[in-house]
Amino acid sequence: MSAQQQLQRRLGTFDATAIGLGSMLGAGVFAVFAPAAALAGNLLVLSVAIAGVVAYCNAVASAALAAKYPTSGGTYVYGRRQLGEWPGFLAGWGFVTGKTASCAAMALTFGNYVAHGFAVPVAIAAVLALTGVNLMGITRTALLTRILLCIVLATLVFVALAAALGPHPAAAEPAGPANGAWGVLPAAGLMFFAFAGYARIATLGEEVKDPARSIPRAILAALAAAFAIYLALALLLLNHLGGALATTGTPLLDAVLQSQLAGGSPVVQAGAAAACLGALLALITGVGRTTLAMARERDLPGFLARVGGRHTVPVAAELAVAAVVILLLLTTDVMTVVGFSSFGVLVYYAVANASAFTLVVRPGYAPRWLNAAGFVGCVVLAFTLPPAPVLTMAAVLAAGVAGRWLVLRFRQHRPAA
Repeated sequence: MSAQQQLQRRLGTFDATAIGLGSMLGAGVFAVFAPAAALAGNLLVLSVAIAGVVAYCNAVASAALAAKYPTSGGTYVYGRRQLGEWPGFLAGWGFVTGKTASCAAMALTFGNYVAHGFAVPVAIAAVLALTGVNLMGITRTALLTRILLCIVLATLVFVALAAALGPHPAAAEPAGPANGAWGVLPAAGLMFFAFAGYARIATLGEEVKDPARSIPRAILAALAAAFAIYLALALLLLNHLGGALATTGTPLLDAVLQSQLAGGSPVVQAGAAAACLGALLALITGVGRTTLAMARERDLPGFLARVGGRHTVPVAAELAVAAVVILLLLTTDVMTVVGFSSFGVLVYYAVANASAFTLVVRPGYAPRWLNAAGFVGCVVLAFTLPPAPVLTMAAVLAAGVAGRWLVLRFRQHRPAA
């Protein structure tokens, strides 16, 4: 690897943990409970637990692999090294395409909270501003993430206090699952993506100090904190809102409005905006690093592998991701199509578990049976998702595979210079 493609190790364990937790406590925490409750009803806590177990399996696999391959790219790199080029490409392509759409949705969510009538211009401004922060170096990214994470955590504590104080709405009778017990797994699939932010730690593997020790600690610490927060919120919201939880688009805001602390609703709106920014910042960072890794292996155009500037960041990849996100904001109703990224992320983690299963030397916290359980969990959750996002993402993955096959054929038959 040339000096122009090399990143610098600037992040400690605390910074990496903050980036992972900031990703998991993004805008999803302010919205994901409602659609999950619509599927699982009063079994929502079970869905959270299932999602947490699958996430733990994936986190263990990611930690073991990241300690062995401390470089940018996450499962794209692990899949290539352990399973071969095609599984690695499938993971990388699913991550880049799915998470780029998620970036656009996150930016638009922020725009809706801040200035609903001007959501798209505000979203574009947020993308440009956060890309600028990323170009100033990974330490600036970590600093802003810590600030936003503190705001989000303070907001969640306020919501939990409001829900605990009551009073309970008169109509908040707990409702059974709309789809019976069958709704638990699809709801777990939705909740899983709230946990998936720890992947951002692995994609930053080339910028973490002492990665063999720091990355596993950061991944497991971020996941443990997120699981405790989601489980507590699920219990409090079910108890406070009951059946109404399934019908609201702003469950945390409603929990405050229907409490003795109703005057604090602006706190929740500010926290949601901060959560959107924190998740968007981490998403842009993670997608940029995976794009960099794919460009290094010529699975994406080579110019995207350029690392430059005083702060040694993947300039070309960051700018390309920002440009695509802005294009989606201007041309697509991203809020209606972003669901397909769910299937892509589960494919990504299925490859991670399969890769970890093939490790010869493995840490004690990552037994093979856990990798197998994680792989099965990812496949089950992926295929219990609604058909539309599954088919959409399958088409995107197929297009990527076909494109790579054609490029390889062209290179194979191109006359030597």
